Amino acid sequence: MPLESCMILLDNSEYMRNGDYVPTRLEAQQDAANLLVGAKTQSHPESTVGVSAGTELLVSPTDDVGKILNALHGVPLNTLGSDVTASVQVASLALKHRRNKNGSQRIVLFVGSPLNDIESRALQKAGRQLKKNNVAIDVVAMGELESNEVKLQELVDAANGRAIEGQERTCHLVTIPSGVLPSDVLASSPIVHGGAGGSAFAASAAVAAAQAGTAGAGGGGGGDAFAEFGGVDPNMDPELAMALRVSMEEERARQERLAAQQQQEQEQQASGGDGGGGGGGESSGDAEMADAAPAPAAASAAIDLGMSEEEALLQQALAMSMNENEPAAAAAAPAEEDDEAAAMQLALQMSMAAEASPSEQVSELVGSLPGVNPNDPAIQSALKNLKEEEKDDKKDDKKDDK
Repeated sequence: MPLESCMILLDNSEYMRNGDYVPTRLEAQQDAANLLVGAKTQSHPESTVGVSAGTELLVSPTDDVGKILNALHGVPLNTLGSDVTASVQVASLALKHRRNKNGSQRIVLFVGSPLNDIESRALQKAGRQLKKNNVAIDVVAMGELESNEVKLQELVDAANGRAIEGQERTCHLVTIPSGVLPSDVLASSPIVHGGAGGSAFAASAAVAAAQAGTAGAGGGGGGDAFAEFGGVDPNMDPELAMALRVSMEEERARQERLAAQQQQEQEQQASGGDGGGGGGGESSGDAEMADAAPAPAAASAAIDLGMSEEEALLQQALAMSMNENEPAAAAAAPAEEDDEAAAMQLALQMSMAAEASPSEQVSELVGSLPGVNPNDPAIQSALKNLKEEEKDDKKDDKKDDK
């Protein structure tokens, strides 16, 4: 935004005590003024902002943000009411005597009290005077909209001058419905962004904010308007708002992937269960058909051989009984083969044990004992003596046989 000197005109009448804006009209007005101060001072390093309440000048245009905010939060209520035309004249004089004469001039007027005592002609005259002095005016209407909107629109139209097609309007009127935070509406209005659009744009923004339910307890009711950015106003902290938005999008994408995977697994389990049940039914049906097939074949073969009906039925029953016994015989065959192999192995071990000499049996026994060294000289000597005795016994047996 270009260099600009701005005067913020606050309404400090008794009507600002009303609670149709959260928490009151006066505090909602201060919140919106804080937003404007931040937007104006950050738009250009040399921009200045001044504050006045009614006809009382609180701070002349300055770039000292602390002084401006101190004046905003120290606005006293005035029991005499407010005079819009006189307030606009005071603000025009403050802008005329500003320190930096460069840049444009603008007045932001907050109106929250009825304008019954002010004629439309006086407002039009004030608007034409602003146009003559090259001063733009933005009006924020808070409450009493039915009685004030028409008159305030005449003020803005007079300040804009003769409408030329394609020319940007420099003055705007923003009407804020009851129950909506003014700061939320102004954040998306041309008053803050400096664009065109007029009251129609502001009205649509107000409706959108009202539908989003931005009115909440305490002053934090405007968070839903920036739900896409995690409740952070992107105009105040764009980097944090963008980081929160990216994080929320990543989390949303991750949750969608998990939901899709779970749904796919459930579908696979359901299809697998149905397929397994169907396959089991088909296999059992095939087995039954295979078991029943030989019986009709045997019956037809018996009838072809010229047997009687009773003989054919008997032949069919015999074939069925044979089919029933076949699985049992097939299952018993491996068991019999295992028994025969075990018996053969046992007989072979017994024959080997019978053929083994006592010395060999003793040697195997000693080798299998835990903690005994078969290579011990004493054990080897005993085994050697045993073998010699066996040889002597065999020689004696041969002599006896002769």
